[in-house]
Formats: sequence, structure tokens, C-alpha cells
Amino acid sequence: MPAAAGSADPDPLITGVQDWQRYLGDGVDKRPYGLPSKFEKHIVRRDVGWLTASAESSVNFTPLHELDGIITPSGLCFERHHSGVAEIDPGSHRLMINGLVDRPLVFTMDDIKRMPRVNKLYFLECAANSGMEWRGAQLNGCQFTHGMIHNVMYTGVSLKVLLDEAGLRPNAKWLMLEGADAAGMNRSLPLEKALNDVLIAFAMNGEALRPEQGYPLRAVIPGWEGNLWVKWLRRIEAGDQPWQTREETSKYTDLLADGRSRKHTFIMDAKSVVTNPSPQAPLKYKGRNVLSGLAWSGRGSIKRVDVSLDGGRNWQTARIDGPVLDKSLARFYVDFDWSGQEMMVQSRAMDSTGYVQPSKDELRKVRGVNSIYHNNGIQTWLVRSGGETENVEIG
Repeated sequence: MPAAAGSADPDPLITGVQDWQRYLGDGVDKRPYGLPSKFEKHIVRRDVGWLTASAESSVNFTPLHELDGIITPSGLCFERHHSGVAEIDPGSHRLMINGLVDRPLVFTMDDIKRMPRVNKLYFLECAANSGMEWRGAQLNGCQFTHGMIHNVMYTGVSLKVLLDEAGLRPNAKWLMLEGADAAGMNRSLPLEKALNDVLIAFAMNGEALRPEQGYPLRAVIPGWEGNLWVKWLRRIEAGDQPWQTREETSKYTDLLADGRSRKHTFIMDAKSVVTNPSPQAPLKYKGRNVLSGLAWSGRGSIKRVDVSLDGGRNWQTARIDGPVLDKSLARFYVDFDWSGQEMMVQSRAMDSTGYVQPSKDELRKVRGVNSIYHNNGIQTWLVRSGGETENVEIG
């Protein structure tokens, strides 16, 4: 409980008149587009300068430890670019469908917005999320170890609707998605997935896509690695085999211990992380506390999250609160009392297919340590007696 509870001395912050009660605030004309309070200005995306050669091909990270619930605010969604942010006039943007189709087509943004719409809440995770941790604990903060993820409501059109307009030929088995950025980002997509649940989105969280999230049009590939979610989408070509692009051969492939690479590792497996306490959110008070975290799976929905406070020797089932949706983040909590003892905090997710998140040792026995992609091993935070928390590894 608060230190002042039950105190005989009055608290002037509750009994006195504060400065902000003495004068009028800004009127509505000063707030044409809402912004967070100035007291929340520290809650921002952050980058790690040495990760890439330049900012145009870099990444910044969602501040997971500062958020709650399951919706990521649009202004805090992590960024990953290959040639910087493309600034595109939607009136001049076009989407072409060509290749193995009966009717090659070009759509304007107005064409797309006149088609039947869908709204879906999905997570987007970069395949390299947690990638620096394959050889051991390195980055001290869940913003940096797990922050290449966000979860938003997308509005758009089912890709199947567009493909039906063009008329796929019987020998079409794959699609190639291409972006309008300077890198011409492109990836191969199996037709089976495209016809299942892929969206072509023009809005997120109720408003137009942000420029850094692909404005005015992007692909949404639920449950699959973020590199496939081509931003600034300009072309979809139908073919009979994958294109073997740069981003699916020399990059975004998982190198095994024996030098071979795993092929087409599209799905993001079940994963979780405790966001509070964590290195950027240490424990401040003894007594009542709330442990909080996120869990997700590209194969379905989250069914259970277990939490350990002693490095995996004992586990308890966390309370999941809020919507639990297919291929979306789930929020979990454990209410606990802390007396100042050291803790080894872990979380372990199970999804609707029965898949259980592995330990890092279990993952490395199969995968080795040569990859930087698809690391979904259990994260460990060491909470010290003073509340300070750090990234450690115990398997």
C-alpha cells in the first residue's frame, strides 16, 4: 500500500489547491490533433545505433515496458526500413496485379476503398526480434530484446477479393509482393496463405496508416514474419514458384549449426515476455505489486501463460485479461507481494495448437546459435533485492 496510507499527517497534494486548479487550460482550438501529456514525453521508440550501417536501413523499438492492454499506439509502433520512409501521394499511388492472371489490373486507392472492408487485430513481429540474444543475454531492456513487435487494428480489403478480380490462372502457386520504396522490397508469398487471411490495409487503429507503417497501402500477413508484410505496396505478381529474392535467400533465412539454412520459415512461433518488472521498469515498492507481460503466437491464439519467479523451478498460471484473439497479443498479469527477495522472472506461453514456448537451451539444441531470426526462447529477468532488474540467462 502507499507509504502515506493511515498517516496522521495530511497530504498537501490532496488537501491543498494545486497550480493546475488555479487557471484555465488550453481550449480545443489549440489541440487539432491530440498528443500525449508532456509528462509522458519519455515514452518513445528508441534505436540501437550500432545494429545497422545507416538509419535508412535500421530499426527502432516499441517501448513495451511503458504500455498496457494489447493495442499499440500508432506513434509507438516499431519501425524497420530498408531504404528509409517512402513519402507517397495517395492520389498518385497505384497497385498492379499481373503475372499468371487472366486480367492484369491496376487499382487506385479510391478503387480499393470502394471494395468490401474488413477490420482485424493482429500482431506484427520482425523475424529478428530477440535476434541479438541467440548467443547469450546482451540488450538490457524488453524494449530492445522484444520490442520489434506491435499489435494494431487494421482496416483494408481481403487480398482474395483483389485476386478474384484479376482471375488467377490454374498454374499460379505463389505471389511476389513488391513495395514502392527505394529498395523495391519484395518477397514471395504462397498462394494458399494469400487466399486464406491476408489483407491489403490502408488504415490502422482507426486512421490512415502512418508513413513509417507503409502509407498509403501495405500487406498484412497474419502470424508470419514482418519482412513479408510489404509496405508501400505497389505490385503483386502471380507465378508458379517462389522468386528467391534477396530477403528470402541471403537474408531472413535461419542458418543452422551445420551450415544449412531452414527454408521458408514464415510463421512466428508462440512467445512471451514479462514487461514489468524488467530492466527499464524495475520494482520500486515492497508489498503489493503487479507483474505484467505479453504473449502471442503466429499459429493461433494464446491459451495459457505460466510465470515463474524462481528461474523455472516453480510455475503459476497467469491471469489473462482483455480480448484473446487469433494471431494477436494477449496481456497477462500476476498479482504478488514482494519483500525484497531476489527473483528470476520468466514467462512461458502455450497456444491453441498445444505448442509450448521452449527454453533457450531447448531451442539451441535444435537450431544452434548461427541464426538471428525466429528466437522465441524463454526470457529471464533477474530482479535484485533493491528492485534493479537485468537481462540474464539460465537456459
